[in-house]
This record gives sequence, C-alpha cells and structure tokens, in this order.
Amino acid sequence: MSESKVQNGVNVDALLAARDALSKEPAGAQFEWRASCKWVNGTHSQSAVRGFGGLGGEQNHKTEFTFDSDHPEVFAAEDNGATPVEYVLVGLASCLTAGVASVAQNRDIQLKSVEAKLEGKMDILGILGADPDVRNGFQDIRVTFDIDADASAEDIEALVAQSQKRSAVYDILTNPTNVTVQVK
Repeated sequence: MSESKVQNGVNVDALLAARDALSKEPAGAQFEWRASCKWVNGTHSQSAVRGFGGLGGEQNHKTEFTFDSDHPEVFAAEDNGATPVEYVLVGLASCLTAGVASVAQNRDIQLKSVEAKLEGKMDILGILGADPDVRNGFQDIRVTFDIDADASAEDIEALVAQSQKRSAVYDILTNPTNVTVQVK
C-alpha cells in the first residue's frame, strides 16, 4: 500500500483492507447497531450507545455516548436537548461528511475545510394530530456542502456524489426500512 501525501485523517489503507477481508468473509460484515433510551421527564429523554455486534462478535465503543433529547419551549417542553428530528439531520450530516473525507483521502484530494448545512421542512400539524392527512416526518431535506479543497469543482461534486452513494444514513432516509415496535 502506498503512502498518500494527502492527510485528511482517514486511514484509507485500513478501510480498503477491511473491505477486502470482509468481502472474503461476508458473515463478519453483518453488524447490529444498538441504542437505548430512558425517559427523564416531560418530553426529555436520554439515549445511550455503547456496544454493537459486528466482525463476528460483540464490540464496544471506547466509551458510552449519551444524547439528551427534548422539544423546544415553544412546544411546552423544557428544551433540554436537540429534538429527535434534529438528531436525524445530525446523523445524515455526519455520515455524508465522513464519506467526503474518506473519498477525498482515497482520491488524493487534500481537504482544507468541509461544512454541511442541512434543512428539513416539516408541517407539524401531523405530529400534533391536528391534520391526519399531513405526514409526520420531513417533507424534504436539503443538504448544502461548502468544501474547500485542492480539487476542481467537478472533483468536489464527485466526492459528494460518492459519499451520498455510500452513506448508510442517506440510504436509511431514502429507502423504506422495516421498523418493528413492540411492548415487553
């Protein structure tokens, strides 16, 4: 493997080696991501992620990560955290941005800065139960990147397109995913 003169902080050689190894042993590529959530008060809850399944066994993050969720005061809540729909935007932004950095590293494109701005339009009459014909979720999401890199505009657009193509969160949002909810 050759050493790149570009340094965006992504170990592409390790990623490509993992891709090669998992292509030969596809059972190891089956991951199960997990999160837990506990109600605190009102619309405030705290979620946590620590362990996940993958590479043929149980794995753990270096630490447990926690996330407070709530609703703004304009919804008669206490605003103790981002709303769940804002976390969806954060997840999409983070996934696409990580993809841009990885693809840039692989293509020997030096990044100077990457900023993604996301906007999700939503008519909240649906979630409030005021109009049963209004969808509860986003009507649309707009992602705008501002990328400064040692590359042409066409190469930067190709970075974003490849990131979008490989983004798990983009796929989750744009393709139906079976979700089962049950009570224990």
